Amino acid sequence: MKILLVEDDLLLGESVVAALQLGGYVVDWVKDGRSAISALQTTLTYHLVLLDIGLPDISGLDVLKKVRGRDLDVPILILTARDAIADRVTGLDAGADDYVIKPFDMEEVFARIRSLDRRLKGRPADELIVGDLVLQPSDHQIFYCGEELEFTKNEFNVLQTLMERAGRPVLKSYLEESLYAWGSEICSNAVEVYIYRLRKKIGKECIKTVHGIGYKMDAK
Repeated sequence: MKILLVEDDLLLGESVVAALQLGGYVVDWVKDGRSAISALQTTLTYHLVLLDIGLPDISGLDVLKKVRGRDLDVPILILTARDAIADRVTGLDAGADDYVIKPFDMEEVFARIRSLDRRLKGRPADELIVGDLVLQPSDHQIFYCGEELEFTKNEFNVLQTLMERAGRPVLKSYLEESLYAWGSEICSNAVEVYIYRLRKKIGKECIKTVHGIGYKMDAK
């Protein structure tokens, strides 16, 4: 899962980025509202936005309204020190999906991220199931035919992306973008390497190459 963090507090931002990365997420971090809007217009692979309200240029609420006004339906979780009911109602009415009040514990943030992901994808439980494969995002576990398999972080992210879109082709460029944060060095054949490793672990027939496009996981 790739997350955009919008937070101008340097100490808080650094700690949130570190915690998210430790939790297996790919994170881009911007520190003002205009950069957030630009990032969301140019990067299509964000699964979720963590949005601070008190930004230095334009408010987080204005960012929220502009994003929703442009029909961007990425889930947005607001981070704010404003705990008044009226402030929460204003944010939710502007298009936020959930709220976390500062100071917060990262375990609560993780739980809300998982909850939003399940709700918006229509999954009652925190797991993906495709055939004999079961992927549990919160625990970073994968089971194949009932046995747990070992995966690297990037292998896990590629497989999760394919399972979320089972039965549909996924662009190679989309897989690359979802794997790396800004400034990361991307090897030209990185996706091919991860697909090769995944096929060795779950079988070649599970992931099909769609020539000229990317890859597709069999929905069955």
